Amino acid sequence: MEYRKLGRTGISVSRICLGTMTYGAQNSEAEGHAQMDMAFDHGVNFLDTAEMYSFPRNPETQGNSERAVGSWMKTRGNRDKVIVATKITGPGSDLTHIRGGDLKFGRKQIRDAVENSLQRLQTDYIDLYQTHWPERPSNFFGKLGYKHRDRDFTPFEETLAALQELVGEGKIRAAGVSNETPWGLSKMLAMAEADPKLIRMASIQNPYNLLNRTFEVGLAELAIREDCGLLAYSPLGFGALTGKYLDGPPPEGSRMALFPTFQRHFKPNGVKATRAYVDLANRHGIDPAVMALAFVNAQPFLTSNIIGATTLTQLETNLSAEQTVLSDEVLEEIERIHLDNPNPAP
Repeated sequence: MEYRKLGRTGISVSRICLGTMTYGAQNSEAEGHAQMDMAFDHGVNFLDTAEMYSFPRNPETQGNSERAVGSWMKTRGNRDKVIVATKITGPGSDLTHIRGGDLKFGRKQIRDAVENSLQRLQTDYIDLYQTHWPERPSNFFGKLGYKHRDRDFTPFEETLAALQELVGEGKIRAAGVSNETPWGLSKMLAMAEADPKLIRMASIQNPYNLLNRTFEVGLAELAIREDCGLLAYSPLGFGALTGKYLDGPPPEGSRMALFPTFQRHFKPNGVKATRAYVDLANRHGIDPAVMALAFVNAQPFLTSNIIGATTLTQLETNLSAEQTVLSDEVLEEIERIHLDNPNPAP
């Protein structure tokens, strides 16, 4: 397993991160423990969760992912060997079940969210604490074009200062953003550069996969030059890039069978591109999922690739991508497909 520095923090994380959003809903806690055992045995030391999870959002399962991670670390006695990332929920009209719907990034809200996460995780500290999505209106979750809307949001200075206070108290070690834009990240980095009382963001967790390479447009240079690398989520495009949804009905128990309204990666152009990538992988004797993950692993702006699975068989396949290096020929063919089908599932 390759390990990389998390920003300028000195924390080392595995190039593969295990996403745990299905734990406590689609996966039982016991299944989550088995997945974490397998990942840990393969050298993964990095786990990603959020106060909002399990996925999809649901009052009955909210917090279960953190609870599963916490119970696993407690029973295994390995807290000092694990890098745990979690997130504070951004605003949303259907999220009143999370801290009463008080979902801003002010000092009080951050402190409340951190304390709740610490309790569920059964730990004294969080290694990486992230904003799950911007508090302000912006273009994320599949929106490419920016449409400006005036709306008050917590000043970045207050958010960064609150996070730095928690570092001083030993409750978090580092901070990052998720689903953030070039403007938001660059402003936060500039503020931290100018004021030592403000925390410097160590990472940005945004979607990145063969169907969505928009990170390359405005954020890749920023990630490299500012040592604020990508934690790539949805590297298989909600499972689309495995190829299992191309022909026939969704497999029983799969995400698309359980959550058919999530169509972001399954529109006509996305299906067309997916078929081209799957055919490419098959021609070269590579598992399509492994090819898709190995492509993400190869990017110079990547800190860690957040993989997810619902079965141990899927997880073992995904973990094998760590040892896979794509040939120049495969990479050139990927670029040709991308030019013909640019970002069909942003």
